Amino acid sequence: QEWQNPFATWDPQDLCNISEIVLPMDTYWSPPIFILERVSGQNPELNYMVLMHNGSFNSTRPFQVTLTCGLIILKFPFDTQTCNLSIASFLYPAVTDFVMKTRRTPPEIMKDSQSFFLTDGEWKFTNLSIIEYTERVDDKEFSVVTYMISMERRPTLYILNLILPTCALYLLDMAVLFGPSSLEEKINFQIAIILGSSMLAVILNNSLPTSSNKPPIIGTH
Repeated sequence: QEWQNPFATWDPQDLCNISEIVLPMDTYWSPPIFILERVSGQNPELNYMVLMHNGSFNSTRPFQVTLTCGLIILKFPFDTQTCNLSIASFLYPAVTDFVMKTRRTPPEIMKDSQSFFLTDGEWKFTNLSIIEYTERVDDKEFSVVTYMISMERRPTLYILNLILPTCALYLLDMAVLFGPSSLEEKINFQIAIILGSSMLAVILNNSLPTSSNKPPIIGTH
């Protein structure tokens, strides 16, 4: 966060060339912001800010939060998702008191974020866009900045553990059904295939996300 306070300025030459100082967050006014999609998280212990001689404040506070995000998993595990992270302040109206702006462009933020995000996890971040708008609440307009984060799932693990074994069982089922073996052998093979399919169904049920209105195609078949 960066903001200006014209009442907190000084000449560095008058104070031993001190151009900046570090102060606690409660020393001066700081922008109160909220994350709208936040469910839970840890508040940062770094409650300090840097004050420049020209009245510019700078506060870097790392947040670790859990957000809500509606998922569309119809194409699981080949799905792509877009989650929003909205930052707002409902204490000061946007028209007269408080307006939030992003300092950097989405490509710059995306480039810097690549060095912080895990690159070997289940998700791959593909795009980032920013929307700045005002939200009307109780006849007042408040400033909101929304980060739209697009990401796609890495399907390799699900292909190896679910899709390929399921296809192999179906092919084996077809081969046994139309094979020259006796009826008793076919029944034994069918029972074994049903048991294997049931085990895969249990694994699939534990692996599939549940926060979606429509079940994934792999789950319905």
